Amino acid sequence: MEAFFHSLTVLLTPSHLLLLIAGVVLGLCVGILPGLGGIVGMTILLPVIYGMDPHNAFALLIGMVAVIPTSDTFPSVMMGIPGSSASQATIMDGYPLARKGEAARALGAAFTASLIGGLIGAAVLTLIIPIARPLVLAFGSPELFMLAVLGMSMVGVLSGNQPIKGIIGAGIGLMLGAIGDAPAVTEYRYTFGIDYLMDGISLVIVGLGLFAFPEIIDLLIKGRPISEKAELGKGWLDGVKDTIRHKFIVLRCAIIGVVIGFIPGLGGSVVDWIAYGHIIQTSKDRELFGKGDIRGVIAPESANNAKEGGGLIPTFLFGIPGSGSMAVFLGGLLILGIQPGPSMVTENVDLLYTAIWSLALANIFGAGLALVLSKPITKLTVVPFSYLAPFMILIITFACYQATYSWGDLIALLLVGILGWLMKQFGWPRPAALIGFVLAGNLEQYLFISVQRYGLGWLTRPGVIIMTVIIIASLSASIVYQKKLKTTGQTAAKG
Repeated sequence: MEAFFHSLTVLLTPSHLLLLIAGVVLGLCVGILPGLGGIVGMTILLPVIYGMDPHNAFALLIGMVAVIPTSDTFPSVMMGIPGSSASQATIMDGYPLARKGEAARALGAAFTASLIGGLIGAAVLTLIIPIARPLVLAFGSPELFMLAVLGMSMVGVLSGNQPIKGIIGAGIGLMLGAIGDAPAVTEYRYTFGIDYLMDGISLVIVGLGLFAFPEIIDLLIKGRPISEKAELGKGWLDGVKDTIRHKFIVLRCAIIGVVIGFIPGLGGSVVDWIAYGHIIQTSKDRELFGKGDIRGVIAPESANNAKEGGGLIPTFLFGIPGSGSMAVFLGGLLILGIQPGPSMVTENVDLLYTAIWSLALANIFGAGLALVLSKPITKLTVVPFSYLAPFMILIITFACYQATYSWGDLIALLLVGILGWLMKQFGWPRPAALIGFVLAGNLEQYLFISVQRYGLGWLTRPGVIIMTVIIIASLSASIVYQKKLKTTGQTAAKG
């Protein structure tokens, strides 16, 4: 209890609050630029924190990491370009809303959901610290493999009434993810003698190639603004009301975000898709998803902010980062001379509570600033896209070039971009390909380890059985709904 009050005192000191706000502002700036995300932002801060007091350094780092999942919503909603890997699912309904002149509403809902999700993540982190160690240790490679399979099961849901195309799209993603060094054995695959491909293709390149490149090309061809309406009004307040009306969606998806963030190796690249797939599966009226349904914005945004709270658990207690940004955060801890591990709960518990409450405050500051700025920024959607295109092309080129700092990054962006454009033109689900790519390494690595360590006995582990039941129930419900929808359509056609 003494550590708790000491952390609260530190939290309210002017220097701590000032650095926390500075981290939030930097996070907003980085998040608005498409394709950069938390890894780049956190890397920029590492040289700054040398020699700083650990509490103050925490304020700067957590201010940055907490707000990027909020600010990266701007490019995802307004331009159809993923701000980072954690905001890709937001495009599915956020961007159609922007094109209908409701960008402000989508942003208002996203920022409110992000705020609530972030606060839930911080609250769960506070409560779970005493019992976190046995929970983390309960997840072995078989359970991690099944979680990756759960992520792949979202493919059928996100493919609408074209599951075959979804499966093939996921296969394309798996093939792209298999390029380079194998995660389980020491060999290189599909490199064709090209040195650049030995390290595989970056997630940033695949994400921007599949989503950003096709949208930029289409908008340039059509020669019009992103939004079809010049008058945006005050729709962002409607978005706040939408979030409050769908409060149970926010709660469920925030819990999903905490759980996924809690599990090392998954992180932000998949949490938004799992939350998006969950809300589609549990909704009776699914017809508007992908066309501008506000629930499709609220679900992933609440999940990707909550996952930061979950991601801090394995990072602090075991030194195992739950995502790319958490890996950089771990490096920051080591720079400050803090050794992550179970001793954090006893020797450095005051730092732990400082991090938790800094996370909660950063979410409040970040959501507030984003809401204030949403109205002027949404006016960009009515600017003719030919004026914005050169800047956007420069930004995504810069973001992709940071993968390996070679010309191969730009060639890979062009080739994946052409693939993404063709998939869009012929109605192939791009999210399925992205999910396949993100999970390719996890699927192979965890399956290999499970078989090598347990043989076929891993199939009988309680966690594996529970997740298998969840996957079967989820897919069965989706199949039943599709049949019901098809039967209803045929009846209406006859009538």
